[in-house]
Amino acid sequence: MSSTAVREAAPAAGTAPGTAQGPPPRRRIALVPTVALLLGAVYTLLPVAWVVIASTKSGSELFSTFTFLPGSGFVDNVKDLDAYRDGVYWTWMGNSALYAGLGALLSTVVSALSGYALATYRFRGRETMFNVLLAGVLMPPIILAIPQYLLLAKADLTDSYLSVLLPQILSPYGVYLARIYAAAAVPTDVVEAGRMDGAGEWRIFTRVALPMMVPGMVTVFLFQFVAVWNNFLLPYIMLSDDERFPITLGLYTLLEQGANTPALYTLVITGAFLAVIPLVALFLVIQRFWSLDLLSGAVKS
Repeated sequence: MSSTAVREAAPAAGTAPGTAQGPPPRRRIALVPTVALLLGAVYTLLPVAWVVIASTKSGSELFSTFTFLPGSGFVDNVKDLDAYRDGVYWTWMGNSALYAGLGALLSTVVSALSGYALATYRFRGRETMFNVLLAGVLMPPIILAIPQYLLLAKADLTDSYLSVLLPQILSPYGVYLARIYAAAAVPTDVVEAGRMDGAGEWRIFTRVALPMMVPGMVTVFLFQFVAVWNNFLLPYIMLSDDERFPITLGLYTLLEQGANTPALYTLVITGAFLAVIPLVALFLVIQRFWSLDLLSGAVKS
């Protein structure tokens, strides 16, 4: 018998002689997790789909046509929204961009500095300070809103841009993420090598540690931007001049007026749809940083 025939007759490794060798078992699809994810996706996207479709309807179509049937009034809705009170909607959008953009940027800087310090340096009270920050993560924002208002009222800063910006600068959750990411992404040996080469602590942070922390800081920026953009309670308590309102508070005032003027409902819905677009664009722009982080992590020593 040839060697080829012997090899064909030999049983596969790990099987007993005489055992029938059938095709490999097919991978089973986990139905329960898949169905749960699909239901979660539908539950999350259904309101978004409703807002997108409702923004295309005129005032008469909004209450007289099928819910998920597109209308023909989107362009007119945008024109009416632009003409409402000489374009105050775009003022609200600009205010939201200021609060969210500048607030998230300052919060990211503070989180990066604090997280790096908590992850790198050893000093007395470090764990206690970190535990206090964790307690701040668990603290509902509604509990802090009134004390913040009283503090800013003492400083005569209420009803100003600073009254919304200042409370957003320190984010306990951002500091927590920055510390976790700095501890994982910045090797201690690299920091010690920089010190041995004579670099100062600030230079080590800006030239060595911060480039390694960029993907994590982008995540902190995104979370804080979305949180400030969607924040309603703090501006509602701090502001009384509608020229300083963010988009959330501005749409709320439009919705209240819609109780007496139903024609404003289409403006509210169209404004809500337009307010989502910057968040979607931000996700699409910065998602490449997460991809770069995964690629760099695959070759990091």
